[in-house]
Amino acid sequence: MSNRHRRTLDQLFRHPAPMNIKWVDIVHMLEFLGAEVEVVHGGREKVRLNGEEQSFHIPHGKTLDSKSEVVQIRHFLERAGVAPEKGD
Repeated sequence: MSNRHRRTLDQLFRHPAPMNIKWVDIVHMLEFLGAEVEVVHGGREKVRLNGEEQSFHIPHGKTLDSKSEVVQIRHFLERAGVAPEKGD
């Protein structure tokens, strides 16, 4: 995993959740992890990863708009069996 992908994953699991995560960085990280990302109607993207599927709102400002969006993505990743590595 590249440093950029690792940093994005770490940001998604950070407490408190940061509000400056770029959506494009999240999509690239998801694709690296093997996710299928498909743009669907209504400004949403459908993501499939490890048997899990969820639709996410594409932020207008290119970064996540709210803490709830970060938590939604975090929960999706947890259900798909993805979490940041602990310790080095």
